[in-house]
Amino acid sequence: MAILPYNELSALFEKSGMTVNEEQYRLLDKYAELLVEYNKVMNLTGITDPLGISEKHFLDSLLIFKLADISENSAVIDVGTGAGFPGVPMKLYRSDLDVTLLDSLNKRINFLEAVSRETLPMTCIHARAEEGGRKNELRERFDIAIARAVAALPVLAEYCMPYVKVGGSFIAMKGPNEDISQGENAVKILGGEISDIINYELPSGDKRVMVIVKKISPTPTKYPRNGGQISKKSL
Repeated sequence: MAILPYNELSALFEKSGMTVNEEQYRLLDKYAELLVEYNKVMNLTGITDPLGISEKHFLDSLLIFKLADISENSAVIDVGTGAGFPGVPMKLYRSDLDVTLLDSLNKRINFLEAVSRETLPMTCIHARAEEGGRKNELRERFDIAIARAVAALPVLAEYCMPYVKVGGSFIAMKGPNEDISQGENAVKILGGEISDIINYELPSGDKRVMVIVKKISPTPTKYPRNGGQISKKSL
């Protein structure tokens, strides 16, 4: 068992107004088991204890369902997914979602493909975020693009907004120490508007911010720029 026992995980989720059933628990535990196993030979996460995985990876990822409106059967892309957060827990908790996991590191994609085989089917794509956003088969094809990343909002928006269809949403899951207003101009240029900024915290007291951006018009074709340009001069 790589996460808390079922009754303890249920209690942890209930503190945040969430529930978890036994099938969801089984899938999450299998994922955690693979995460800990693969982490011995590759750097996936610094958090490997059962409480840490349960709260800081799983509950943190899944609070999106309490804080944002994710319609049934939505197509979701997790951009720069890393070890699979939040995209994998989202799929394991809501099997109706069509989840795509995109990451620039092939060994992480190999790990995620193993998780997909052992739990529920997900699409795993090896690509840099700015390259994927220019591909016809991915550009403006998703109801939701999501990222749980340290990049500032103007940078993250340029990586993620090209994937979102008009009427869809880009959701950024962030720490507490960023001036979100600095991303407003970038979001506008890329075809969106910030519709909600939600401050919340985990049971441990760790503070989080969720930024929800609505896509109101197509992203201009010149975006995303290449990675060097994005990091050198954000919008």
